[in-house]
Amino acid sequence: MASSKMISRKMIKLLSPTPSSLRQHKLSFMDHINFPIHSPFAFFYPKIPQNYSNKISQILENSLSKVLSFYYPLAGKINNNYTYVDCNDTGAEYLNVRINCPMSQILNHPYNDAVDVVFPQDLPWSRSSLHRSPLVVQLSHFDCGGVAVSACTSHTIFDGYSLSKFINDWASTARNMDFKPSPKFNASTFFPLPSETNLSSTLPTTRPSQRHVSRLYNFSSSNLTRLKDIVTKESHVKNPTRIEVASALVHKCGVSMSMEKSGMFKPTLMNHTISLRPPIPLNTMGNATSIILTTTMTEDEAKLPNFAAKLRKNKQQLRDKLKDMKEDMMPLYTIELGKNAMNIIEKDTHDVYLCSSMTNTGLHKIDFGWGEPVRVTLATHPNKNNFIFMDEQSGDGLNVLITMTKDDMLKFQSNKELLEFASPVVESTK
Repeated sequence: MASSKMISRKMIKLLSPTPSSLRQHKLSFMDHINFPIHSPFAFFYPKIPQNYSNKISQILENSLSKVLSFYYPLAGKINNNYTYVDCNDTGAEYLNVRINCPMSQILNHPYNDAVDVVFPQDLPWSRSSLHRSPLVVQLSHFDCGGVAVSACTSHTIFDGYSLSKFINDWASTARNMDFKPSPKFNASTFFPLPSETNLSSTLPTTRPSQRHVSRLYNFSSSNLTRLKDIVTKESHVKNPTRIEVASALVHKCGVSMSMEKSGMFKPTLMNHTISLRPPIPLNTMGNATSIILTTTMTEDEAKLPNFAAKLRKNKQQLRDKLKDMKEDMMPLYTIELGKNAMNIIEKDTHDVYLCSSMTNTGLHKIDFGWGEPVRVTLATHPNKNNFIFMDEQSGDGLNVLITMTKDDMLKFQSNKELLEFASPVVESTK
């Protein structure tokens, strides 16, 4: 496995200091109840134009300094009880690292886990929000001349949408230093912290993480169309989305894998994370998400068209529920949904699948000035049966990062129905 060597480590300061009126950024209720972990994304660029090769780090540092002036909470410090960020302009952590192998060795590894080398050691998904900068960036240089840019952002401050907005604005600033982002750190006005609540009791708890493996699969545009046709023909769902049909398929393959292990069907619970923007304004940064819970109690309910129809129905019910709901009630409603899910999980009566989407965010086209990435991905997730959907590089299809135990992955990746509609981005040699 490739190893890394630190070249330099520094704190990137803000180009313009944070005004005193903004020094204390109040966290919202949704921020406060979120897991205090660092979410890790990486962007791989194998071919760097010669006119950029010697100044990449300087471009990233200068543009990061400017964009942090607009995203100032990322350069501060979260207080001990997760109620506010002291926007003290400490800066963001920036690492320059040398990787002792060509990029192809990482990108061609059958398991996505190999990309973990481009992230700060022990930081991705870890509970380190109070001990590290809310933003930690790593620029990784490969022997072949290619580079990877990774960013770990505190989930206490950012959800996936906010992270994508920040990365897009950083890239736009790198290409044009006159660009002016327009984020609003006003989520607490929509989801205020309840003063009467014992806040320490609402902090989330996590179970010890286990080591799992991840593989990246691709759904081409044509295969997604085939899946949509099947769902439309065999159910009442009209115009199913890419995520609906793709998540229905990976769920079905998960059910098949579970039945192969146990010889019987076990009820399932799939948890889809969705953004609340809208109704929350699109430029509101922070955590603004809810969840859709879809259960199956029989093997018939897990069939592709049936599950897609149930997912569509649950999604519409949630939208209808939220449409007329006061904004300050949304977090409490999401918490109730979360409690319902935890009650099922703790009883161990269901196989649980976690699903989230980073599609339609522009992350597959992040260009800091030297072209678009050949791959965008995350570090290995600590939770098994985890599916993260992303746009493929062409923008028409889907990539899904699937995390499971190694034994389960060996069964899952040989599923014939999976391989009929999705292709492993890198073929396994094992």
